Amino acid sequence: MVPFRYALDGTVIEVLEPFDRLREPTKPISPEITVLTGITDAMVSGKSIDPSEVTAFAAPASVIIAHNAAFDRRFLERYSSVFSTKPWACSMSEIEWAAEGFEGTKLSYLAMAMGFFYERHRAANDCLAAIEILARELPRTQAPALAKLLERARLPTWRIWAENSPFEFKDILKARGYRWNGEENGKPRSWYVDVEDAEKEAEISYLAREIYRYEVDIRTVRVTAYDRFSSRV
Repeated sequence: MVPFRYALDGTVIEVLEPFDRLREPTKPISPEITVLTGITDAMVSGKSIDPSEVTAFAAPASVIIAHNAAFDRRFLERYSSVFSTKPWACSMSEIEWAAEGFEGTKLSYLAMAMGFFYERHRAANDCLAAIEILARELPRTQAPALAKLLERARLPTWRIWAENSPFEFKDILKARGYRWNGEENGKPRSWYVDVEDAEKEAEISYLAREIYRYEVDIRTVRVTAYDRFSSRV
């Protein structure tokens, strides 16, 4: 974790001291992982991470930013409840990288496209690279990437569930951006899509007209940065 301060216009002002710890895993580190990260069994021997230290470090944050927040948020909320009290933003999915001329969203690609390189696959370095990317101006909108990220993260979205939709339309829904929830997680086993507030009514009308083709009560859930990317949605 790397804390940083920023102005209201999205300008990064100051990068603070990182939280960078190692923990011994329950099985030996594979040679492939050591080659990738440089981390060896000797480096993690006897090491642990104090959950209370993690909680205290994260507590002052006004927002948590991750590059693929859908992955990070779920396991961090299991680790410490402090992460479920914070709004989250995703620097991978909540910036329109393609519209800005980028051909990929991986952290290493974005860094390379912006003209810098860093030692990858170490957590603090990844965080510092992400902050550097967010501090840069986007090539087409000419705004700091952080400003566009926060602007998008502040907007509510809607999760629309296409429950009991006809099976023969599954490929159409998938092509439209719907995803399938097949997990036993208390949510409907059905296709769903996340849309912005302004798109909600049009998407409901589309489902009624093109998929169900009859009057139907469609389940919708309002999502904000406080629960977006979490397993609660």
